[in-house]
Amino acid sequence: MIRILVADDQPLVRAGIVATIDAQDDMEVVGEAEDGNGAIDSAGRLAPDVVLMDIRMPGVDGIEATRAVRERDPDRRVLILTTFDADDHVYAALRAGACGFLVKDAPVEELVAAVRAAARGDAVLSPAITARVVEQLLAAPGPAAPSLPSGEILTPREIELVRLVADGLSNLEIGERLHLSEPTIKTHMGHVLAKLEMRDRLQVAVWAHRSGIAR
Repeated sequence: MIRILVADDQPLVRAGIVATIDAQDDMEVVGEAEDGNGAIDSAGRLAPDVVLMDIRMPGVDGIEATRAVRERDPDRRVLILTTFDADDHVYAALRAGACGFLVKDAPVEELVAAVRAAARGDAVLSPAITARVVEQLLAAPGPAAPSLPSGEILTPREIELVRLVADGLSNLEIGERLHLSEPTIKTHMGHVLAKLEMRDRLQVAVWAHRSGIAR
Protein backbone atom coordinates (compact mmCIF):
# COMPACT_ATOMS: atom_id res chain seq x y z
CA MET A 1 0.00 0.00 0.00
CA ILE A 2 1.12 3.54 -0.78
CA ARG A 3 0.81 5.61 2.41
CA ILE A 4 -0.32 9.17 1.70
CA LEU A 5 -0.59 12.39 3.71
CA VAL A 6 -2.98 15.04 2.33
CA ALA A 7 -2.23 18.67 3.26
CA ASP A 8 -4.78 21.28 2.13
CA ASP A 9 -6.42 24.15 4.01
CA GLN A 10 -9.79 23.73 2.27
CA PRO A 11 -11.84 20.98 3.99
CA LEU A 12 -13.99 20.20 0.94
CA VAL A 13 -11.00 19.94 -1.38
CA ARG A 14 -9.15 17.81 1.15
CA ALA A 15 -12.16 15.53 1.57
CA GLY A 16 -12.42 15.06 -2.19
CA ILE A 17 -8.76 14.13 -2.49
CA VAL A 18 -9.01 11.74 0.45
CA ALA A 19 -12.06 10.04 -1.07
CA THR A 20 -10.29 9.65 -4.41
CA ILE A 21 -7.20 8.14 -2.79
CA ASP A 22 -9.12 5.83 -0.47
CA ALA A 23 -11.05 4.45 -3.44
CA GLN A 24 -7.82 2.97 -4.83
CA ASP A 25 -6.87 -0.60 -3.91
CA ASP A 26 -3.17 0.19 -3.59
CA MET A 27 -3.37 3.45 -1.60
CA GLU A 28 -4.38 4.62 1.86
CA VAL A 29 -4.57 8.07 3.45
CA VAL A 30 -2.68 7.88 6.75
CA GLY A 31 -3.21 11.51 7.77
CA GLU A 32 -4.51 14.96 6.92
CA ALA A 33 -3.19 18.46 7.60
CA GLU A 34 -4.80 21.87 7.16
CA ASP A 35 -1.65 24.00 7.11
CA GLY A 36 2.07 23.82 6.50
CA ASN A 37 3.06 23.31 10.13
CA GLY A 38 0.60 20.44 10.39
CA ALA A 39 2.03 18.89 7.24
CA ILE A 40 5.58 19.06 8.60
CA ASP A 41 4.55 17.54 11.94
CA SER A 42 2.37 14.82 10.39
CA ALA A 43 5.02 13.84 7.86
CA GLY A 44 7.49 13.32 10.69
CA ARG A 45 5.08 11.31 12.84
CA LEU A 46 3.30 9.24 10.20
CA ALA A 47 6.14 8.61 7.72
CA PRO A 48 3.96 8.62 4.57
CA ASP A 49 5.38 7.47 1.25
CA VAL A 50 3.91 10.49 -0.55
CA VAL A 51 2.75 13.89 0.70
CA LEU A 52 0.13 15.69 -1.40
CA MET A 53 0.89 19.32 -0.54
CA ASP A 54 -1.25 22.35 -1.31
CA ILE A 55 0.93 25.27 -2.35
CA ARG A 56 -1.08 28.05 -0.67
CA MET A 57 -1.86 27.46 3.00
CA PRO A 58 -2.01 29.79 6.04
CA GLY A 59 1.15 30.30 8.04
CA VAL A 60 3.83 28.12 6.50
CA ASP A 61 2.98 27.67 2.82
CA GLY A 62 3.41 24.52 0.76
CA ILE A 63 6.80 25.53 -0.61
CA GLU A 64 8.36 26.06 2.82
CA ALA A 65 6.62 22.98 4.20
CA THR A 66 8.02 20.93 1.32
CA ARG A 67 11.51 22.21 2.04
CA ALA A 68 11.17 21.35 5.74
CA VAL A 69 9.74 17.87 5.08
CA ARG A 70 12.55 17.08 2.64
CA GLU A 71 15.24 18.41 4.99
CA ARG A 72 14.00 16.06 7.72
CA ASP A 73 13.78 13.10 5.34
CA PRO A 74 15.33 13.47 1.86
CA ASP A 75 13.59 10.26 0.75
CA ARG A 76 10.10 11.63 1.43
CA ARG A 77 8.21 12.23 -1.80
CA VAL A 78 6.24 15.49 -1.98
CA LEU A 79 3.75 16.14 -4.78
CA ILE A 80 2.54 19.73 -5.02
CA LEU A 81 -1.17 20.36 -5.60
CA THR A 82 -2.49 23.79 -6.53
CA THR A 83 -5.11 25.68 -8.48
CA PHE A 84 -2.29 27.77 -9.89
CA ASP A 85 0.17 26.64 -12.53
CA ALA A 86 2.35 29.75 -12.79
CA ASP A 87 5.96 29.11 -13.70
CA ASP A 88 7.31 30.69 -10.50
CA HIS A 89 5.31 28.23 -8.39
CA VAL A 90 6.55 25.27 -10.41
CA TYR A 91 10.16 26.35 -10.20
CA ALA A 92 9.95 27.18 -6.47
CA ALA A 93 8.35 23.81 -5.72
CA LEU A 94 11.04 21.92 -7.59
CA ARG A 95 13.82 23.87 -5.91
CA ALA A 96 12.25 23.09 -2.52
CA GLY A 97 12.54 19.39 -3.30
CA ALA A 98 9.10 18.50 -4.64
CA CYS A 99 9.08 15.51 -6.98
CA GLY A 100 6.21 16.88 -9.02
CA PHE A 101 3.52 19.44 -9.59
CA LEU A 102 -0.15 18.86 -10.34
CA VAL A 103 -3.06 21.28 -10.73
CA LYS A 104 -6.14 20.48 -8.64
CA ASP A 105 -8.47 20.36 -11.63
CA ALA A 106 -6.48 17.50 -13.17
CA PRO A 107 -8.58 14.40 -13.96
CA VAL A 108 -8.84 11.79 -11.21
CA GLU A 109 -6.88 9.33 -13.35
CA GLU A 110 -4.02 11.84 -13.63
CA LEU A 111 -3.93 12.40 -9.87
CA VAL A 112 -3.86 8.68 -9.14
CA ALA A 113 -1.19 8.06 -11.78
CA ALA A 114 0.89 10.92 -10.36
CA VAL A 115 0.77 9.45 -6.84
CA ARG A 116 1.88 6.06 -8.13
CA ALA A 117 4.67 7.64 -10.16
CA ALA A 118 5.85 9.65 -7.15
CA ALA A 119 5.87 6.51 -4.99
CA ARG A 120 7.96 4.72 -7.63
CA GLY A 121 10.52 7.50 -7.54
CA ASP A 122 9.55 9.23 -10.78
CA ALA A 123 9.39 12.97 -11.26
CA VAL A 124 5.83 14.07 -11.96
CA LEU A 125 5.56 16.90 -14.45
CA SER A 126 3.06 16.98 -17.27
CA PRO A 127 4.56 17.68 -20.72
CA ALA A 128 2.94 21.14 -20.73
CA ILE A 129 4.44 22.09 -17.36
CA THR A 130 7.82 20.64 -18.34
CA ALA A 131 7.79 22.71 -21.52
CA ARG A 132 7.08 25.94 -19.61
CA VAL A 133 9.76 25.32 -16.99
CA VAL A 134 12.33 24.41 -19.62
CA GLU A 135 11.46 27.55 -21.58
CA GLN A 136 11.93 29.65 -18.45
CA LEU A 137 15.26 28.07 -17.61
CA LEU A 138 16.49 28.38 -21.19
CA ALA A 139 15.82 32.11 -21.03
CA ALA A 140 18.01 32.42 -17.93
CA PRO A 141 21.82 32.44 -18.04
CA GLY A 142 23.25 28.99 -17.58
CA PRO A 143 26.21 26.75 -18.41
CA ALA A 144 26.75 25.96 -22.03
CA ALA A 145 26.02 22.50 -23.32
CA PRO A 146 29.02 20.12 -23.41
CA SER A 147 31.24 20.88 -26.39
CA LEU A 148 31.58 17.24 -27.42
CA PRO A 149 29.04 15.95 -29.95
CA SER A 150 26.21 14.16 -28.14
CA GLY A 151 27.13 10.86 -29.80
CA GLU A 152 30.48 10.92 -27.98
CA ILE A 153 28.76 11.38 -24.62
CA LEU A 154 25.66 9.21 -24.82
CA THR A 155 24.72 6.02 -26.61
CA PRO A 156 21.93 6.14 -29.23
CA ARG A 157 19.55 4.55 -26.72
CA GLU A 158 20.45 7.16 -24.09
CA ILE A 159 19.95 9.97 -26.60
CA GLU A 160 16.45 8.71 -27.34
CA LEU A 161 15.80 8.50 -23.60
CA VAL A 162 16.93 12.11 -23.17
CA ARG A 163 14.60 13.22 -25.96
CA LEU A 164 11.65 11.56 -24.25
CA VAL A 165 12.60 13.12 -20.91
CA ALA A 166 12.67 16.50 -22.66
CA ASP A 167 9.16 15.71 -23.94
CA GLY A 168 8.02 15.38 -20.31
CA LEU A 169 7.44 11.61 -20.23
CA SER A 170 7.73 9.60 -17.01
CA ASN A 171 9.89 6.47 -16.69
CA LEU A 172 6.80 4.31 -17.12
CA GLU A 173 5.73 6.16 -20.27
CA ILE A 174 9.27 6.03 -21.68
CA GLY A 175 9.39 2.29 -21.02
CA GLU A 176 6.14 1.79 -22.90
CA ARG A 177 7.42 3.90 -25.81
CA LEU A 178 10.75 2.04 -26.02
CA HIS A 179 9.31 -1.39 -25.11
CA LEU A 180 11.58 -1.65 -22.08
CA SER A 181 10.81 -2.33 -18.42
CA GLU A 182 10.67 0.53 -15.95
CA PRO A 183 13.71 -0.78 -13.98
CA THR A 184 15.69 -0.79 -17.24
CA ILE A 185 14.69 2.81 -17.92
CA LYS A 186 15.76 3.78 -14.39
CA THR A 187 19.13 2.15 -14.99
CA HIS A 188 19.59 4.02 -18.29
CA MET A 189 18.53 7.26 -16.58
CA GLY A 190 21.12 6.73 -13.86
CA HIS A 191 23.81 6.30 -16.52
CA VAL A 192 22.69 9.50 -18.27
CA LEU A 193 22.77 11.51 -15.02
CA ALA A 194 26.22 10.15 -14.18
CA LYS A 195 27.65 10.86 -17.65
CA LEU A 196 26.27 14.40 -17.75
CA GLU A 197 27.05 14.99 -14.06
CA MET A 198 23.50 16.15 -13.40
CA ARG A 199 21.21 15.59 -10.41
CA ASP A 200 17.71 15.39 -11.91
CA ARG A 201 15.54 15.02 -15.00
CA LEU A 202 14.80 18.73 -15.30
CA GLN A 203 18.49 19.49 -15.74
CA VAL A 204 18.63 16.79 -18.41
CA ALA A 205 15.64 18.30 -20.20
CA VAL A 206 17.21 21.77 -20.21
CA TRP A 207 20.52 20.33 -21.41
CA ALA A 208 18.71 18.49 -24.19
CA HIS A 209 17.26 21.76 -25.48
CA ARG A 210 20.48 23.70 -25.13
CA SER A 211 22.51 21.01 -26.89
CA GLY A 212 20.00 20.56 -29.72
CA ILE A 213 19.18 16.95 -28.85
CA ALA A 214 15.53 17.66 -27.96
CA ARG A 215 13.00 17.45 -30.75
